[in-house]
Amino acid sequence: MRNLAKRLAGWFAAGSESGVTAIEYALAASLIAMAIAGAAGLLGTNLAGLYSNVANKIPAPPGG
Repeated sequence: MRNLAKRLAGWFAAGSESGVTAIEYALAASLIAMAIAGAAGLLGTNLAGLYSNVANKIPAPPGG
């Protein structure tokens, strides 16, 4: 546990740039995750509409 605390303190020390780099990577990863989530949401909505259109065009089975 002390090693972790020392590493974190080293990252966020005034002269250290590794903390800044870690924060930049975290921000970049969060932006990429948000873009993927947004794209998946739009794709899901579009696919739901597509499946609804296809389902509406398929005729009902005879006698049912």
